[in-house]
Amino acid sequence: MNITVLVLFGSFALLMVLGIPIAFAIGVSATLTFLLFMSVDQSLSIVAQQIASGLDSFTLIAIPFFILAGNIMNRGGIALRLIDLAKVLAGRLPGSLAHVNIISNMLFGALSGSAVASAAAVGGVMAPIQKREGYDPAFSTAVNVTSCPTGLLIPPSTTLIVYSLITGGTSIAALFLAGYIPGIIMGLSLMVVAGIISKRKGYPVAEKPSLAEVKSAVRRAILPLGLIIVVIGGIISGVFTATEASAIAVAYSLFLSLCWYREIGVTDLPKIFIDSVVTTSIVLFLIGCSIAMSRAMAFGDIPLTISSFMIGISDNPIIILLCITAVLLVIGTFMDMTPALLIFTPILMPVMQDIGIDPVHFGIIMTINLCVGICTPPVGSALFVGCSISGVSIGQVMKPILPFYLVLIAIVLLVTFVPQISLFLPQLILGY
Repeated sequence: MNITVLVLFGSFALLMVLGIPIAFAIGVSATLTFLLFMSVDQSLSIVAQQIASGLDSFTLIAIPFFILAGNIMNRGGIALRLIDLAKVLAGRLPGSLAHVNIISNMLFGALSGSAVASAAAVGGVMAPIQKREGYDPAFSTAVNVTSCPTGLLIPPSTTLIVYSLITGGTSIAALFLAGYIPGIIMGLSLMVVAGIISKRKGYPVAEKPSLAEVKSAVRRAILPLGLIIVVIGGIISGVFTATEASAIAVAYSLFLSLCWYREIGVTDLPKIFIDSVVTTSIVLFLIGCSIAMSRAMAFGDIPLTISSFMIGISDNPIIILLCITAVLLVIGTFMDMTPALLIFTPILMPVMQDIGIDPVHFGIIMTINLCVGICTPPVGSALFVGCSISGVSIGQVMKPILPFYLVLIAIVLLVTFVPQISLFLPQLILGY
């Protein structure tokens, strides 16, 4: 075995087992790897340089802005308005509240760009209502947990921005468009499963909404949904960049929450800003350390080594894609999305290039695989948030969540092996 691979991944695994925070584990393992090639002073210096230079990116500024916009929307009553719209759209389906939960996560997740924020905001509202209507809390939690990652595919998505940064400038507009159809398919598939289970268990169907209720719900939700049109439309048309769009998203959500709906006051802003700064600092430090690790891997020719190994298994692209899918699904069960993207994209990208996979399609493959991981134990952050919101233990959720896992894996395979699902819109609209 390559000594560089052993030092890098061995030290990283050991530090994770010891409970060291993942950002520090990544930074230390990168430093230890550089020690194979240079002195201690040089190793520490190059890691510090990589962290600093890696964060010196205009595109990267979009991440703190989208985090702030998500926090503002979470506190500003926007989730409630989207839930009301979802009730109108799914009210007559079997297990209507489960469908409302899924559609709400699709809508709010797309606006906030955060699975955890969506699980907390939508789950916090829906869990008590579902319990009151006789829904099994474990089933409701499973629905909320598995549907909240749809917002990581339906743009705007910070995950896709990070991927664009790692790959050296893959079109953000193309990535955003590529996420729509897989994200919608993912949400609709979960609705089918939820509907079948709900009909078997005899969960109630909501009353048909009146025309006045429909008009009211649409009117209340039209301004929040306008954010998607403004942000995505501006990026695709080339009016502004993703970073500029993220700043507009902050201004737009702040105007709605503070001035239009008046759900938050000026006194609430300091806490929102502080929470956003804390989250941003964690994410950016993680990105910086991961960039240092990527540099260490390049020093040791690790991507080439792994690429040669995987291609050596088989020269059949289908077999290679299946292997990569299995690897990503396993990685997603114990590693959060951002570090997983930062670490494994440079490793797997050469393999994808060798078998002719489009970078935009690969970005969606990475994202949708890791979306499954975010709601999977032992580290799935959305799973823990969803369970804490509903007051249900992870053990209780595991049985009802299995059918949803199965359909998610089926969707992963579908998106992986049918590239047109991802590439249709970029080709149609952008001529990609």
